[in-house]
Amino acid sequence: MIIALVIFLITYILLLAFSKYRAFIALGAALLFIAMTYLPVNEWFGGAHIDYLPVEDLFKTIDWNVLLMIFGTMGVVSLFIETKMPALLADKIIEKSPNITIAILALSVLAGIISAFVDNVATVLMVAPIALTISKKIHANPVPSLIAISIASNLEGAATLVGDTTSVLLGGQANMNFFDFFFYQGKPGLFFIVQVGFIAATFVLYLLLGKQKDKPTVEQTVEVKDYVPSYLMIGTVVLLIIASFFPKEGINAWSNEVLGFDFPLNGVICLSLMMFGVLRKAFLNNNENALKETVKDIDFFTLLLLASLFVVIQALGNAGVIDAIGEAIYSISSGDIFLAYTILVFGSVFLSAFIDNIPYVATMLPVAAILAQNMGIDPTVLYFGLLIGATLGGNLTPIGASANITAIGMLRKDGYEVKVWDFMRLGIPYTMVAVTIGYGLIWWLYR
Repeated sequence: MIIALVIFLITYILLLAFSKYRAFIALGAALLFIAMTYLPVNEWFGGAHIDYLPVEDLFKTIDWNVLLMIFGTMGVVSLFIETKMPALLADKIIEKSPNITIAILALSVLAGIISAFVDNVATVLMVAPIALTISKKIHANPVPSLIAISIASNLEGAATLVGDTTSVLLGGQANMNFFDFFFYQGKPGLFFIVQVGFIAATFVLYLLLGKQKDKPTVEQTVEVKDYVPSYLMIGTVVLLIIASFFPKEGINAWSNEVLGFDFPLNGVICLSLMMFGVLRKAFLNNNENALKETVKDIDFFTLLLLASLFVVIQALGNAGVIDAIGEAIYSISSGDIFLAYTILVFGSVFLSAFIDNIPYVATMLPVAAILAQNMGIDPTVLYFGLLIGATLGGNLTPIGASANITAIGMLRKDGYEVKVWDFMRLGIPYTMVAVTIGYGLIWWLYR
């Protein structure tokens, strides 16, 4: 177990230090754990041999449903962005805004709404160009606008099953469907908890921005000629909702008997809608490169990272590391559920400010399950607390989330450098208000 833990810690340090290569670092760790299964590494140090990850279990270790779901959704988002529909929606909001502060808040709210159903980075890419354009027209600093957009998109990513990769991971761990994020165990789910925090955090953002009297204008409204990709976006959400009512156990039992593996229903839905959109684009535009153009917008780097992390986490579980972490938190909290919950939530906030929340949540979900088992409680309160802490914690620093890094990169290309304090001045109060509200509501509702 010690060897596995050391490898894992080194992997995390490298992921933090070399963000451009994190997918390859995770892949290297996964391959190392597979190799260690067939080498008497533990015996060399006087311990028993551990099967970290036999090759025959490799295919089952990777959650193909999650990967296909993300792949398909990214493809649909690419088609959606091409139509300029997000830009049109942003223009309409800006036209109704009485001043710059309200315009910034409106864009952040729009980003939040979109991000509840679309990847956070894609959301920033959709909305941020409008903010940059408006800022140039009125000679205003675009930095606050893009920070507001990125932190709002991160916050709302926790609201639905399809809002963020971390939500997808939670759904897989807790066997939650799309509807469960709205109502779970007969109580308001994460969606409504996030909305309460979002409203309070937006009010705090309003106070921090101060009132700017200049009236923004849009000289020429964006014209949308193709609405089908928008329908595909809506269709993705609707079909995922419908699919959530099908019993997962029954589908998997059938597919294992017929196909020999779990049927990735959500993944197939998202992939099918993407392919419909691509084929339609190719046919209408006589574009033989339609598939290539869409696939180039797919974030294969994130997919490789996630697939590798599935392997790493399973290997850690085989080595007993996850059990040990759960027992350590249980020991520190002396078996007190509230203390353990508090440590998990605010520890996640702090760590996610510096560590990518995808590998962190992938690691800690099994830990939360072990912790709940040791305490003899339903794991829901720990699962939800973990997701809120880890997803929102990324808003504390400019490097805490991919959406933040994307927004800052767009500003840098436009000639604006974002100082750490410029980001944290907005990010810290915004995050802590939303996290504290979520922390209290989750405990009140689910404990």
